[in-house]
Amino acid sequence: QVQLMESGGGSVQAGGSLRLSCVASRYSYQFIAWFRQAPGKEREGVAAIYTAGGSTYYADSVKGRFTISQDNAKNTIYLQMNSLKPEDTAMYFCAAGFPSLSRLFQVGGYNYWGQGTQVTVSS
Repeated sequence: QVQLMESGGGSVQAGGSLRLSCVASRYSYQFIAWFRQAPGKEREGVAAIYTAGGSTYYADSVKGRFTISQDNAKNTIYLQMNSLKPEDTAMYFCAAGFPSLSRLFQVGGYNYWGQGTQVTVSS
């Protein structure tokens, strides 16, 4: 069993920045990813990191604005979010699992999920 706990959400104005953190109770999964879900919309993947090698992957909607990184000593994954837009408003979740690259941003590719942290961006 892996427990994931997110933190760092909050309210910011458009153009601002936030850094989300995800602490894992065990660091034994191939990929850890950040997903988000806005009210009335499906959960979508935004960034993922291959924990062994550090390779990173991004959805087109956040490429160039968000950065995923890891601190292995702290079992922590970060999501640095810059140039935030109102459309980034959502509950953000971290997830751990062994997805294939074709399923990297699919909910079904992950075994464990955190409870989420809310990000609200005002215009």
